[in-house]
Amino acid sequence: MVEYVAQNLDVVFHALSDSTRRGMLGQLASADQTVSELAAPYAMSLAAASKHIKKLEAAGLVKREVIGRTHICRLNAEAMREAEAWIKRYAKFWATRLDTLEALLGAEDQAQIELTSTAKG
Repeated sequence: MVEYVAQNLDVVFHALSDSTRRGMLGQLASADQTVSELAAPYAMSLAAASKHIKKLEAAGLVKREVIGRTHICRLNAEAMREAEAWIKRYAKFWATRLDTLEALLGAEDQAQIELTSTAKG
């Protein structure tokens, strides 16, 4: 199970590592689109766009439906759930670290205020 999750995360993060693929996912977040529509914002051939879409499909992030000669792509955000959980663990880590830093800085500020008040008094 752990190995499967790790492999799946690797594939998802690899798919997300490319700005074109992230852009395509952003396009699909608002509506299903054809390969041509996904390729339109980029200076690339339909074959190149199709290669990007295949990477997204391999990661489970996109599902493609073929109707005649038209390939319609739709976002499968569920595939990002494991990646989101992995990232959230680190978000909790940093939130705790930042809370600790905030408390230390607050204590330092309070000590400085008290020192200044004592010096004036």
